[in-house]
Amino acid sequence: GLCFLINAVSYTAVIISLLFMKIKPVIAEKKTSRILDDIREGFSYAYGIPLIRFTIALVAVISMIGLPYAVLMPVFAKEVLKGDAHTLGFLMAFIGIGAIAGAFFLAGRKSSAGLGGIIPFATLMFGSGLFIFGLSKVFFLSLMLMPFVGFGMMVQMVASNTLIQSNVADDKRGRVMSFYSMAFLGVAPFGNLLAGAVADKIGAPLTMMINGAVCALGAIFFITKMNLFQDASGESADADYEITPEA
Repeated sequence: GLCFLINAVSYTAVIISLLFMKIKPVIAEKKTSRILDDIREGFSYAYGIPLIRFTIALVAVISMIGLPYAVLMPVFAKEVLKGDAHTLGFLMAFIGIGAIAGAFFLAGRKSSAGLGGIIPFATLMFGSGLFIFGLSKVFFLSLMLMPFVGFGMMVQMVASNTLIQSNVADDKRGRVMSFYSMAFLGVAPFGNLLAGAVADKIGAPLTMMINGAVCALGAIFFITKMNLFQDASGESADADYEITPEA
């Protein structure tokens, strides 16, 4: 109960931060187009820009394949590491330490420029951490891997969110971010179900290794597509300016 209370109080900082934001109101224009047409237009826009297309796809892979590590943690704590609730608590806490470090790392950046290169690096760290964690049967080693998992997860997700919002037209941002939210939150329950079913058949360690490997491969694939993120002048498309879809 106390843990839930502390968690609830922690949101006060977020609320205060939001209250301090001074944003100039924007008067929305009345639209006469149909909802389905707007959704279709938003999808075409997001798909037409390689930077946005592959970033959202990578988020979907991480959310469905990588993030379900959390549902497997109790199995690792009890059956693999031969521990108890305290073991699970330490593992999750060290993930949190890595996530906080990732948040400070991103907070120290002055712009969104360069995030396109950080995203695959963070994803590779996240996937590699999960893969090695799946191999480990030693509590101390598993514990030391958790900050890397947390750091990679936090940086990948937040950097992807920031990168997309920084490179999308204002009139398309809401629709594009809805696709991001669907990739981030919409597929996660299916990933949890899949991870549980696979772990039941082949075991949690092998499942974790496969999940980590898939995430790492996703990062490598993202890197191979980074040449598509360059504009005609050779500048990176993740700089602070608006980009347009391919013809």
